[in-house]
Amino acid sequence: MNYEFYKESLENLKNEHLQRRLRPIKKEGKFLFFNGEKYLNLSSNDYLGIASNEEIRKNFLKNANYSLGSTSSRLLTGNDAVYAELENFLAKIYEKEAALLFNSGYHANVGIMSGLLTKKDVVFCDKLNHASIIDGIRLSGAQLHRFKHLDYAHLENLLEKYRNQGQNAVIATESLFSMDGDCADFEKLIKLKEKYDAILVVDEAHAFGVYGEHGLGICEQYKEKIDLIAGTFGKAAGSVGAFCTGAGVLIEYLVNKARPLIFSTALPEINVAFSYFVASEILPAYSEQRKHLFSLSEFLSAKIKFSGLKTIGNSYIIPVIFGENESAEAASARFLENGFFLLPIRHPTVAQNTARVRISLRADLDFSDVENLAKMFEKI
Repeated sequence: MNYEFYKESLENLKNEHLQRRLRPIKKEGKFLFFNGEKYLNLSSNDYLGIASNEEIRKNFLKNANYSLGSTSSRLLTGNDAVYAELENFLAKIYEKEAALLFNSGYHANVGIMSGLLTKKDVVFCDKLNHASIIDGIRLSGAQLHRFKHLDYAHLENLLEKYRNQGQNAVIATESLFSMDGDCADFEKLIKLKEKYDAILVVDEAHAFGVYGEHGLGICEQYKEKIDLIAGTFGKAAGSVGAFCTGAGVLIEYLVNKARPLIFSTALPEINVAFSYFVASEILPAYSEQRKHLFSLSEFLSAKIKFSGLKTIGNSYIIPVIFGENESAEAASARFLENGFFLLPIRHPTVAQNTARVRISLRADLDFSDVENLAKMFEKI
């Protein structure tokens, strides 16, 4: 077999500053170690510092007597009792009829979209929605219309033109967008969902655990009017796996139609138990950490804007735009040289000429950490 095509493609990616690679790292609290060097970790989704909190891990393991493997899909013998306990808990706190766990956020979004939609349906999708949402829609064969990011006038134009072409209609959005760090407007989305008789599906992956009085996400105060809410345990909750919650008929339908659920070996019992532990005992007690995280983000955003660099969003995800892929790579290299683990985000992950470094702040950072980072931006 001649692999020249693949070799040339990789060389082209390298020349265009687009080559991805895996880095073997070791995490320790808010720091990580790579190639023998110590860095402040600013590229993680561990927004509350739970995943790297040794005390939380030890407290959980004190009474942990769970299997380390499931060896089966949930529809066979992988559906341990703790799954039902966590799903019932999630349904209760979101005031929904039912909930369903998935192995990851990617599994959840692909399963929800490909399971819920058919070729007879139409879906309206924010242009910056995660790739997992797009992949699930494409697998469904539904008619897809993408509206300009957070442009709800454009969404309504599309609904007016195409809603009647589908048997069912779905509006899909993230709540907190992972690349731009900005948020959806649920009041506008709910009005459009009701006006055009659509199902509203919201991905709370980057907001679950942090936003809302109880950490349920940006849609916490609107939860009764949202048909399906998805979230993940693999970010602020510091665990692994994902969920969706909503009307019982929709959840039962997904149990029968969501292929990532049907054909995947279930998560081990111990992982689900840890998610339950975090959701029920840790997140409710983390209000001060949530407040601290927002204070850090406001402080750093103001400092970066004062330095003259372009930043977008209004959350603890702070993208700083450098434009060309090469410029973002060079900026990232400068940060790494100075002990900050900040990686470049490049096209095609983001739009052409909007390559950036993306700061993911964490609640276990101090203001002194953020002050030092701000000084680095001033130098750049």
